[in-house]
Amino acid sequence: MWTYRNYLIIYLTPLLILALPLVINTSVKEAKCGFVIILMALYWCTECLPLAITALLPIILFPMMGILEASEVSIQYLKDSNMLFMGGLLVAIAIEHWNLHKRIALRVLLLVGVRPALLMIGFMSTTAFLSMWISNTASTAMMLPIAHAVLNQLSATEAEADDKELHGGLDNLAFEMNDLRQKREQKYLKLSKGMSLSVCYAASIGGTATLTGTTPNLILKGQMDQLFPNSSGVITFASWFGFSFPNMLLMLILSWFWLQFMYMGLNMKKSFGCGSSNEGDKEAYQVMKNEYKKLGDISFAEGTVLGIFILLVVLWFTRDPGFIPGWATVLFNKEKEFVTDGTVAIFISMLFFIVPSQLPRFGCCRRNTDISEDSHKAPPALLTWKVVHEKMPWNILLLLGGGYALAKGSEASGLSMWLGESLTPLQKIPPFAISFLLCLLVSTFTECSSNTATTTLFLPILASMAIAIKLNPLYVMLPCTVCASLAFMLPVATPPNAIAFSYGQLKVLDMAKAGVILNLIGVLTINLALNTWGTAMFDLNTFPSWANVTRAA
Repeated sequence: MWTYRNYLIIYLTPLLILALPLVINTSVKEAKCGFVIILMALYWCTECLPLAITALLPIILFPMMGILEASEVSIQYLKDSNMLFMGGLLVAIAIEHWNLHKRIALRVLLLVGVRPALLMIGFMSTTAFLSMWISNTASTAMMLPIAHAVLNQLSATEAEADDKELHGGLDNLAFEMNDLRQKREQKYLKLSKGMSLSVCYAASIGGTATLTGTTPNLILKGQMDQLFPNSSGVITFASWFGFSFPNMLLMLILSWFWLQFMYMGLNMKKSFGCGSSNEGDKEAYQVMKNEYKKLGDISFAEGTVLGIFILLVVLWFTRDPGFIPGWATVLFNKEKEFVTDGTVAIFISMLFFIVPSQLPRFGCCRRNTDISEDSHKAPPALLTWKVVHEKMPWNILLLLGGGYALAKGSEASGLSMWLGESLTPLQKIPPFAISFLLCLLVSTFTECSSNTATTTLFLPILASMAIAIKLNPLYVMLPCTVCASLAFMLPVATPPNAIAFSYGQLKVLDMAKAGVILNLIGVLTINLALNTWGTAMFDLNTFPSWANVTRAA
């Protein structure tokens, strides 16, 4: 029976929840939409079907239940937010394809050195920075082998030093060597656990800093555009970065302190080294230096990808900075928002397909040694469709679309209005308490469900609740979106955790003990950000005009 559990869930779940809409006092359309949402939530949480396939259910069920026309549902799967996500992914693929991320990572690590505390903060800051632009999974998969290689070198060098010291004429040599070996293994096991956790946690934290850093951020952007059509310009790349980047830095520093305390203790002199140096440090440093040397000089392709990436970030920040008119406002968006962050992302990503990966060499510029059959061919572009096809996570695009389809169905059926009216008693609770409790709920829920599914399910409900109690929707949607990325407690909660766990040193209890405190740190820092600079940036103390929308009955 257990081996067939997925099939049983797929077949039995629709039958078991068929009665739920009948016992709730709602109209027929609302009940049907509720049935679809509950069914998809259970399928997403149990992963009995691939997440992307579950996301396609609205295309079948909404038209058949008379909630939305098929053409209206289908159009939800390729909106502006999907284009922004696709453009961001194409940039990330180009960075990974030309190994630019590894060059950046090793360069930073060579700057911070190999002392345990500095090494940990070096790996955390580098992983977090990379996760702002490439996938959390890719940054974790790249950084963990480097971290373990450095720690293995430190351990091996310390073992050699101990052997030399003990061979100085001790009678009980075997006993001393065994004792030292056990102590050393325990020490480096703790260091290895701490380093593994620091990398995977930094990947999840770093992804929250940019709008394209992780999928939940883009789901918020898409849901805002879907549920509040007049809110365009409220969530942009620049405004998100202004709110989330300081919060990410604060979370990262506090997480480093907690992991430092758990795995290295409070002996800062020993952890930081205070200017001392030994042979082990030098050899471990040489390991990273050798890895960097293997990359060779920066190539034309790497330099071009870096230049295009910097151009993308500059264009995103200056499109609509908020405090002054951006270039898009002056040139294109005088009457309505024609150019969005998605437009910029697709424009920049197209450059990768039209810029060659090598400088063209013609006649007089070509050396005799270059003359070969291949030298007569034009170099490939920075990106080819074959590379994109292999590395693009198409399933995420369908997941995003499924979330937007659910939001549209909830609105069209009247389910959103019904949910909002049911939650009106919450108006008596202070807003900061509502936000804090919802953040705890979401950060707990995301431990056993994907962050994409969690955000997709919660945001439409939170939006309806906020409208019903006359609270700025961003006051609950913004913190809960960030909290969906705080999956720190279980190996299965997120791919970076699973990668760290796969190295074998970590136990589930190790991750749970470290993660439960980090979850609490995350919730507290997000609510601090929300009630300080977040309130000033988004005017969260007032109910905005864009939130006054007419719901379909």
